[in-house]
Formats: sequence, C-alpha cells, structure tokens
Amino acid sequence: MSLDQAAYLELLARGAAAEAYDRPVLMARAHGADAETLAAMEHAKQLALRVRAELEGRRRREAELSALFETAHDLAGLRDLDAVLRAIVQRARSLLGTEVAYLSLNDTVAGDTYMRVTEGSVSARFQQVRLGMGEGLGGLVAQTARPYVTDSYFEDARFEHTGTIDAAVKDEGLVAILGVPLMLGSQVIGVLFAADRRARVFEREQVALMASFAAHAAVAIDTANLLAETRSALAELERANGIIQDHSGVIERASDVHDRLTELVLRGGGVDDVAAALSEILGGTVEFTEDAPRHAGTDGHAVRHRDDWIAEVSAGGEVFGALVLHGHPALDPVDQRTLERAAMVTSLLLLARRSAHDAERRVRGELLDDLLDAPDRDPRLLRERAARLGADLDTPHVVLAARIEGPGSGAGPASAARESADRRRLWSAASHLAATGAGLAAARDGGTVLLLPLAADDTPAALARRTARQLGGTLREPVTVGASSPVASPAGDPTPVAAAYEQAGRCLDALRLLGRAGQGAAAQDLGFLGLLLADPGDIDGFVHRTIGEVVAYDRRRGTDLVGTMAAYFASGMSPARTKDDLHVHVNTVAQRLERIGRLLGPDWQSPGRALEIQLALRLHGMSAAVAEE
Repeated sequence: MSLDQAAYLELLARGAAAEAYDRPVLMARAHGADAETLAAMEHAKQLALRVRAELEGRRRREAELSALFETAHDLAGLRDLDAVLRAIVQRARSLLGTEVAYLSLNDTVAGDTYMRVTEGSVSARFQQVRLGMGEGLGGLVAQTARPYVTDSYFEDARFEHTGTIDAAVKDEGLVAILGVPLMLGSQVIGVLFAADRRARVFEREQVALMASFAAHAAVAIDTANLLAETRSALAELERANGIIQDHSGVIERASDVHDRLTELVLRGGGVDDVAAALSEILGGTVEFTEDAPRHAGTDGHAVRHRDDWIAEVSAGGEVFGALVLHGHPALDPVDQRTLERAAMVTSLLLLARRSAHDAERRVRGELLDDLLDAPDRDPRLLRERAARLGADLDTPHVVLAARIEGPGSGAGPASAARESADRRRLWSAASHLAATGAGLAAARDGGTVLLLPLAADDTPAALARRTARQLGGTLREPVTVGASSPVASPAGDPTPVAAAYEQAGRCLDALRLLGRAGQGAAAQDLGFLGLLLADPGDIDGFVHRTIGEVVAYDRRRGTDLVGTMAAYFASGMSPARTKDDLHVHVNTVAQRLERIGRLLGPDWQSPGRALEIQLALRLHGMSAAVAEE
C-alpha cells in the first residue's frame, strides 16, 4: 500500500468531509509529482469518495431503519395517539434535516382539514390553520394520493393558492415543502409534511422515507380508532350487561309480587290483606283509605306527597279510595310500579265485592222503599229483613236526601244520558256507604235516599256533612245532602220515615237555593229557616204577616221596596252603602225607608223585627225562585 492510498484510508476512517479528499492531490502537485503519480492519486480519490458515499448511504439507511423500527415499537405499545403522531413528525424532521414538519388530518364532518401535529413551527396562525378540501399543496396530494414536492411554494402553480393558506405559509416563512398522503386503504385521511424556510431539493430517498412515516402514521390513526371503537363497544356491553342484570332483578321482583298478589286473591283475601302483603314487600307501612287524598293521581300512577306515596284505587271513573305508603320517600320505579299494581288489584277486589253485594243492595233499596211507601208492614218482618242485611232498625236513624251536582242540565239525549249516569253512580256510591254503615239506600226522585243509624254522640247535621264529603270524594263531584230530624225506631214505627224523607228533601232544596250546593246540613243548621223546614206550617202566612204590606204596595205601585229592604239589610243597614248598591241618591234611599216604616211600623228596624223581616225576605225570594223554575 502506497502512502497516498494510506492517506485516503485515514480520511475514510475519521469520516472527513468530501472537500478534504482534494488535499492529497493538491499537495502532490505542489511537490512536483509526475503525471502518472497524479493520475494514480486522482483514481484513488475517486474510489475513496465512492466508498465514503456508500458508507454515508448505509449510515443514513441504518438511521432511517432505526427510526422506522422505533416508530413500529411505539405503535405496538400505542397508548396515546397524539404522542405517537408527535414522535413520527419529530423523527421525520430529524432524518430529513428540515426546519419544520407537520401533519394534517381531514375532518369529514366539518368538510375541511386541520393541523393535528407540528414540530419546529413558530407561527400560531400556521399551527391553527383549517383549510378547505382540495386547497394548497395538501389538496393536490389528497386529490392524487401521490407525494408532491415544491422547491418554491409561492412560485409553484400546480396547486390552488388561497389567501388563508398563503398567509399562514408566509407567516411561518416556509419555501420548500414535501407532502406525502396518509392512506387508509384507498382513502386519503391526511397529509404528512416536511418543509424548510429556504429553497431545497428533496431526494427520492427522502420522499420514500416520508412515505414510510406516513404509512406508520395512518396505521397509528387506524389503530387508535379501532381501540376507541373497541373501548366504546366494551363500555356499551358493560352498560347493556348492567341493564340486563337490572331487568333480571326487576323481573324476579315483579314475578314475586305477582305470585304473592295472585295467591292472596285466590285464597279470598281482602283489602287489608293486600295492604299487609304490600307493607312486607316494600318494607314500609301501607294502608287503604276510603277518602282518597286530593294529592292522589288520576292516571293510574302513584304520586309522591312529602314522605308518602299515594296510589288511587279506582275503576270505571269511580274512586274507591287510595293505597298510602307511609314514610318511604325514596321509591324506585319497580317499587312504584308494585304499588300501582297493588292498587289495581285492590280495585278489582272491591269491584268483585261490590258485584257480590249488588243483590244485597237491591234488597236494601226494596226495604227502604217499603219503609217509605208501605209503613203498615208487619214490624216483625221488617226487623227480620233488616237483620239479614246487618241493620238494626230499632235504634235512632236519620233520613238523608242526596243529589249529585253535575254540569247544568240541558236539552237533548246527551244531557239526559249524563243525568241518568250520574244518578246510577250516586246510587252505587250511596249503596256502598249504606252497606258499610249498617244502613239502607235507594234511588228515588232523581236522587238517592239513605237511612243511616245515628250514634249517641252524633248529630244529623254532622252525619249529613260527613255523607256529602264521602260521596263527593268517591264521585269526584259535589254532592248535596239534606238530613232529617232523628227517627226513633224505623222498624217499630215506620210512619215517621216518609215525613222525615220529605223534611230531608226540603233541606236539600234549601241548601241549593241558598247557594250551598255540594254541602251537607240538617234543618237545625238553617236557623229559623230550618224550623220552618222541619215543620212547614203556614210559610205563606208568615211571609204575608211580616212583609205582606210592602209586597202588596210594590204590586200596586210597580215599585221595588222589597228589593230596597233586601239591599238595606245586606249592606249592614247603611243608607250610604245601600244607595251605592242600588245606584240611587241617598235621599231616594231615605224616602223609600220612610215609606217602608209607614207600611211596617216604626219598630221594623229593631233586632227582633229585623230578623223576622230578613227571614221573610229570604222565604219570599225562595218562593219566587221556585215559581220561576
């Protein structure tokens, strides 16, 4: 080996720059080497440069392969898609020796493309740019699915320039750009870029390297999407499994409730048995109440009221009561449905019991009809019939007349059908009330009549109010109830029963005329009016004796002194308020009052006379209203 060859080996060994390989030839020429020696050295230099280029290529390929291997390793342990994409962009920038590298992805929902990862970028505008599909160098790459290189971006006319892209590229200062497509099958999902802020030619090997990185990036994105879909599917499966388990538990609980309630019905259980079973199932206290709370729902659903849950017990528009679960504010949907189902079972039990008692009710109605229409029946037979119905007609009873206060009556078949249906509903509810209260009930005169026992500590007025409230609550419509004075022994002496019914009917009519429809009352609740109702006597004579002179004067003269008196007493005997009510001058009121005093006497405004006059005015008004009807 010559010294010249050794010099070139030394240059290769220490990885000298290409310019250093000219020095041995220059030195030999300077020392006067002959032409043959110089030719040999030139040949040795060329060989050394070829070896150097080969070594450089192998080192570069080793680095590229190492980078690709590391990228594949990152993909194998993919946990964070952004981290993997960032590593790909960083390695592309490092191996290609560019100042900037970046990766954009297509947004199919928004219909544009956006910057996902950047490395070496200094412009915020460039890092946040969003581009329309088909715009810029990336648009050309996406359209052709092929890599594209530009040595000078702004002078390249092969792709569409836009103001947004050009402004972002100019802001970043980029000149030379290489873009390769990110492919999933035949679909372009984005572009991987490498760029410099000076003119540059990208070699074929560098383009191929970028394409390899782009393929890894596409795999990373696809893998991440698959993982996301897998996680979503697993989460959905977990939710579905939870729902299945919950439904399984619901079915088991519902089956248990169904079995319990079915067994209870088959063995002839009653409402109390349903409440007891429900208390055990729900872990609370359940009771049945015949007075359905106003908070109870009407659509078959249980409703919460404070710490209680209430389920209405009804059927066919008739309310029997409600099941109330006490002290159980937190009720899940399954238990709520259990309460609602128990309410339905309770309504069916009550309907079945009512059907069984229909015959008994008819018998009760027939017995009451006999007491009203045939008081000469044998008392012994009356007692026997009453005993079979659980009634004791030798104790004091009260006769009650009841009428439902539905919508105003009208003409036509629809109105008649509605009134008939209301009478049937009232009779049904009254019969049930009578049966549970050891009494009798019958449909009569467009309404219902009841004969109920009177307890020692009770009064006819209280019994009437309670009956109106119970019937109104059951029917969810106002029911007016008038009560008679007590009948000592309906079986021992049935004669007073018919008179008591007439008294109760008059009391009912008086309540309606007095604007107290939907209430219950007895004669004693109505004061002097009640005394007159209890013993009618000569009502017309009472009115005539008390205010007859004024009525006759109005009839002869066409005046309305009766109306003036009514307004005067209604205003608290104040002439000033009376003139406002009548819309006349106060002197006119004074003149009319003076005329009334001459007709009735100077003491007509004394407390005793004033009370009688007001009662007579009310009776006169009632008589006029009845006459108009």
